[in-house]
Amino acid sequence: MEEQQDVIVIGGGIAGLTAAALLARHGLQVTLLEAHYQLGGCAGTFRRGPYTFDVGATQVAGLEPGGSHARIFKHLNLEPPEAVPLDPGCVVDLADGTEPIRLWRDPERWKAERQRQFPGSDRFWSLCSQLHQSNWAFAGRDPVLPIRSGWDLLQTIGALGPATMASAPLSLLTVGDLLRISSCSEDQRLRRFLDLQLRLYSQEPVERTAALYGATVLQMAQNPQGLWHLHGSMQVLSDRLASAFKRDRGCLRLRQRVTRLTRQGEGSGWRVQTECRDGSPSSFSAADVVCSLPPQCLPTLIREDEGAKAMPLGYRRQLMQLDAPSGALVLYGAVRRDALPADCPGHLQRDGESPGSLFVSVSQEGDGRAPIGEATLIASVFTDPGIWCQRPEADYKAHKRGCQEAISHTLEQWLGFSPDAWRHQELATPRSFAHWTGRPNGIVGGLGQSPRRFGPFGLASRTPLANLWLCGDSIHPGEGTAGVTLSALMACRQLTAQRGRPLKLKDS
Repeated sequence: MEEQQDVIVIGGGIAGLTAAALLARHGLQVTLLEAHYQLGGCAGTFRRGPYTFDVGATQVAGLEPGGSHARIFKHLNLEPPEAVPLDPGCVVDLADGTEPIRLWRDPERWKAERQRQFPGSDRFWSLCSQLHQSNWAFAGRDPVLPIRSGWDLLQTIGALGPATMASAPLSLLTVGDLLRISSCSEDQRLRRFLDLQLRLYSQEPVERTAALYGATVLQMAQNPQGLWHLHGSMQVLSDRLASAFKRDRGCLRLRQRVTRLTRQGEGSGWRVQTECRDGSPSSFSAADVVCSLPPQCLPTLIREDEGAKAMPLGYRRQLMQLDAPSGALVLYGAVRRDALPADCPGHLQRDGESPGSLFVSVSQEGDGRAPIGEATLIASVFTDPGIWCQRPEADYKAHKRGCQEAISHTLEQWLGFSPDAWRHQELATPRSFAHWTGRPNGIVGGLGQSPRRFGPFGLASRTPLANLWLCGDSIHPGEGTAGVTLSALMACRQLTAQRGRPLKLKDS
């Protein structure tokens, strides 16, 4: 008979690791289950010979004082990982023959850049700045959204301020509405730029991104926040969190793919069944479960034949009808550094029809990702995940080969290097990500941050199933390592408050 734990955390990405480390630090018995052989999830890494590639996430927000990662590391008594600020945070090429847009870290320099690039847009950016400052102050006081209990309501009321109340009427608007309010809606070049940036963070374009969410992500590259490049790889973020979890007597179980969740009886918690890599079954029991998997997984893990007590029919229907996130094609490459432009930035974005809008990350000299004199180059483009996972094998391989050639050729033309500069190339598709991560159809990112999915209208971490909590990129405040960290903190605060011993960070 398996030992009863206080909490089982499912999924060893940044959200699951953060939740597991916080709960173990709080004195609970915690088991973390991860299907892969290493931690990190979509913020993990893999090696190919002398090269280290970040799987998905390639930049970090929230390392600045008061940022989400900084607060968690301080609470866990951990040194933050070595990182350098990105300046510019990104260089965006609209591929229309005009000068690329540089997202400078200094707010005044960025203001001058956008005035030159988008004349007449000051009202729009001023409105975004006001909303961002209000949002940031609100988030720093740890609200709980969406509200699903009296305790959630009290926490959120305590986080409110006058600026938050003033911006509340805009919660149903989109960034497109902000453009219209600011008399900037006819600026097609500005709209193209915003579409590119917002799609990276919200999975939605201008006309479908929630105004409150979009206003903040459009400001994140500037001080006092900013974006960061980790030394070594993105894996160091996971490694630090894992070290705190193990230090505080957490139990880590790798290569344990969760196959089923069942109730153990009225109020007695959960039984989690897993399949090991060799196919052998295991099971674990706990009073509470924190699940960082995509919520679309839950209807499969909690089977319909167990009845409405296991999962209410309305909630099952809600999860099954969630909008499908995007998939991604990701080219992992390495090139001679001298083949790249002398002033090549670390992150670039380029609009285009074929193979699509590319987001590119280039390693820095001496950052541990490539030998001196070489650079890793990671280029991603959104794609429909369904068409990749359903293709016959021969058709799949041919289409994959064609896409890889199209992406590599676009990079050669854009960055001005010849094919012989390549040292390594491989392409990951949604089918690859489905195999690596277990995500349905290999989806990346969370739910699109439209007004009906953001904040008070989104999917709650507190589920209608007692003692089952959600965190991750589909839970407020959305994707990115900083966002999923806040979702993990929110779920942990709800869980510990229900146990009568609320979790409070050291700086709060």
